[in-house]
Amino acid sequence: MSDVVISGTGLFTPPHVVTNAELVQAYNSFADMYNEAENEAIDAGEIEALQHSTCEFIEKASGIRQRYVMIKEGILDRERMMPLVPRRADEELSITAEMAIAAGREALKQAGKTAKDIDLVIYGASTSERPWPAVAVEIQQALGCGGYAFDMTVACSTGTFGISTAADAILSGMATCALVVNPEYASPQINFRDRDSHFIFGDVATACIIEKRGTGSGDHLFRILDRKLKTHFSNNIRTNFGYLTRVEPDVTFERFFEQDQLFIQQGRKVFKELLPMICELVKNQLSSCEIDISQIRRMWLHQANINMNMFVARGLLGRVPEPDEAPVVLDEYANTASAGSIIAFHKYNGDFAPGDKGILCSFGAGYSIGSLILEKL
Repeated sequence: MSDVVISGTGLFTPPHVVTNAELVQAYNSFADMYNEAENEAIDAGEIEALQHSTCEFIEKASGIRQRYVMIKEGILDRERMMPLVPRRADEELSITAEMAIAAGREALKQAGKTAKDIDLVIYGASTSERPWPAVAVEIQQALGCGGYAFDMTVACSTGTFGISTAADAILSGMATCALVVNPEYASPQINFRDRDSHFIFGDVATACIIEKRGTGSGDHLFRILDRKLKTHFSNNIRTNFGYLTRVEPDVTFERFFEQDQLFIQQGRKVFKELLPMICELVKNQLSSCEIDISQIRRMWLHQANINMNMFVARGLLGRVPEPDEAPVVLDEYANTASAGSIIAFHKYNGDFAPGDKGILCSFGAGYSIGSLILEKL
């Protein structure tokens, strides 16, 4: 048990909505265009025709009904099938910094802090718009924070890993008050030409303030009772896009739509391998803290897929969870990678009374799992 607390959270929701119906219409139009262009090869059995998608398929497979995006233009254009993102000048604030700052300011306000109180900024997300300079340092400068800043990624677990990293810095004396931001600008990495994954992700940004209990002045302080982090290598969730892509012998514009360059996953393998690992880790964590699952009021789980969430919740509770016990936000936000569990925590913690406990748990590519046991003070 430590005296490190989460003293404030923030959420930035992008301005544009893309519904399942819009995605289905665009994808089916692309599929028809593709099948017509490749008709001879399809008839010869050399390639398979693309099958239509449906809203019913998407919702049953994922629980997702819509998603937010920073830029909608281009996504629904069957000739493009990706957002049309204008390049910003080097002197302009980068788009993910803009997202993170919006969420960060809400977190600062909730925690009763100013940017000058922050001496550590951690930018944690599944992707970054550039390798250097670190976007965290840009955010630090734009807000007027002191101390130091850096970027990190552990894919969908970066939210909890970032909080834990901030807690370590505070406990060691390297920092006194940290801002952890999770700007997930996922839409540029989505293969909107892929029926199995074009609906999965949305854009969003979240933020948390981490500090010692003694300096916390916010109305809602959550002490971090315990932290458990785990990684286990797997190729079942992967992307191969990177700076080496441009130097491959056969690189073309169309190469970027090939399946292994954007998000890919072996969903059944992930379900079979990762979910039991999550349940085992959290059960062992609770046991080591001498906390029974009946003492956990709520689980703020990674918002990847409704079926995965329900599996984990049932595995821990031994029964089907009530909606209040494992709140879902992915129906509105879709999978937002590292930000998903933080969105759930941000939206569903205001009713906690002092002494109430919850689990903030993320999981995803890596494999990676991060689980925090929190107690309302």
